[in-house]
Amino acid sequence: MTGAEYRLCDDRIRQADTDIVLNITAGMGGDLIFGSVEQPFPVGPNCDVVGASERFAHVLECAPEICTLDNGTMNFNFGDSVMANPPATLRAMAKMMTDFGVRPEIEVFDTGHLWFAKQFVEEGLIENPVLVQLCMGIPWGAPNDLSTFMAMVNTIPSNWTFSAFAIGRDALAYPAAAVLAGGNVRVGLEDNLYVGKGEFATNTELVERAANIVENMGARIIGPEEVRRKLKLTKR
Repeated sequence: MTGAEYRLCDDRIRQADTDIVLNITAGMGGDLIFGSVEQPFPVGPNCDVVGASERFAHVLECAPEICTLDNGTMNFNFGDSVMANPPATLRAMAKMMTDFGVRPEIEVFDTGHLWFAKQFVEEGLIENPVLVQLCMGIPWGAPNDLSTFMAMVNTIPSNWTFSAFAIGRDALAYPAAAVLAGGNVRVGLEDNLYVGKGEFATNTELVERAANIVENMGARIIGPEEVRRKLKLTKR
């Protein structure tokens, strides 16, 4: 998406008569797509790698309460794609987020990404309360089996806030797994297109299904004002 497209979506959300916590991705601009196996350079036409400031420009324009920070580089999907997030770029973007007063949501796709998040805190690049998203089952990051999931959960500091999701067929099982592990829930069409076998979903259906799972487990859904207090968010 372009900055203008982000702004268009942002304006429509803000004009709606519904209070929500606005979270915008800062993950675009890191898709490194090589050429052929024998001639990796020049890179492919869909490569969109840009600098840290350009990746953050639409966040400055839209001024959300939260924005994502994909916290490491990894081989992505099945071709010659790399999600490129070098440490220097991530440090620069983390500082931009902290200086601007937007809460970074640290996107963790593998164990090293969580390790680096702790380094951010040690270096003073991000501030408490730290918000982490465990992204499970994305090739070729952390698989979405429960052993890997709990290994990651068990290394999250107790004073951090985390949520978790899995893609595909396990997307609607992970609300239960996240609650049992002491975390929070993410669902949506970015992660899963189906609400049942062969049945395409809407975002509304996925959220309603996840909310039912959470409440039937004895947990509760909190509203935007309580989220803001918990995460010390700044609404603009």
